[in-house]
Amino acid sequence: MFSVKRQLNKIGVLGINRRNAEFTLKYNSRNRYPLVDDKLLTKKLAQKAGIAVPKLYGVIETEYQVRQLDAVIQSHTDFAIKPSRGSGGNGILVIAGRSRDMYRKVDGVLLTREEIGYYVSNIISGIYSLGGQPDKALIEYRVQFDPVFETISHQGVPDIRVIVFLGVPVMSMVRLPTRMSGGKANLHQGALGAGIDMATGTTLSAVWRNTIVNEHPDNGNPVAGVKIPSWNTLLKIAAQCNELTGLGYVGVDLVLDKDKGPLLLEINARPGLNIQIANRAGLLPRLQFVEQHKQELSNIEDRIAFSKQHFRA
Repeated sequence: MFSVKRQLNKIGVLGINRRNAEFTLKYNSRNRYPLVDDKLLTKKLAQKAGIAVPKLYGVIETEYQVRQLDAVIQSHTDFAIKPSRGSGGNGILVIAGRSRDMYRKVDGVLLTREEIGYYVSNIISGIYSLGGQPDKALIEYRVQFDPVFETISHQGVPDIRVIVFLGVPVMSMVRLPTRMSGGKANLHQGALGAGIDMATGTTLSAVWRNTIVNEHPDNGNPVAGVKIPSWNTLLKIAAQCNELTGLGYVGVDLVLDKDKGPLLLEINARPGLNIQIANRAGLLPRLQFVEQHKQELSNIEDRIAFSKQHFRA
């Protein structure tokens, strides 16, 4: 056990206790957490800053408003419903189309209007929210993922997680849905996490259920070597989230829509650490290097250039 710990320390793997003590507690003021814990607040902040987000169709906050659900969704063939204060991808319902008076999920299962209303009621009751507190249901544009991911994803929308420290993108991965994850880009539910070279935006090997893999489990296609379009724009959005939230250590989740390009999904003030396995690299040396040079990084362009120069695969 001590041998394993020494090996992890040698390559700079960041553990959760050290992450909390030296980075989240030190650089993330508690009074800023509500800005990222509530997706509706994050969306409004991003729009004000000129950052593209999925279009919001409506917000359901009370049981009375559930009766008005039809007025929100009647003009949309497809849409996504998500809890404003959910975490880890829990509570997200994606409707891909309609069949007469029913709604089709991405896996083909049909839901009635009543079933969707019941689902929304569960969201606002707080079933999926942080701490079980009453919540809001956001109804928004369903992202259509860029075809670059078509051969390495199953049904759902891949998203890109970027760890940003003091405004510098330090590590990234793309989370790829699988059959096991039910089409969701959630590592804990069985999605893949493929590391990304910060300099080029090209995918590396992947982690799947804490195991390094080179192919997607559902189709056997290689996950490495895929160059992500609009990489510089994705990095710029991620870097902007430092000023946007006032938080020094965050995980920024982005998607690449085939028509609308890069979109900001959400920001996490307590990002997970599996990204290190996906990249086969430790976060700690990168974070310490940024701390040493933070005085030199005065603007977003400098921070992105610094990332691409020093955090190559």
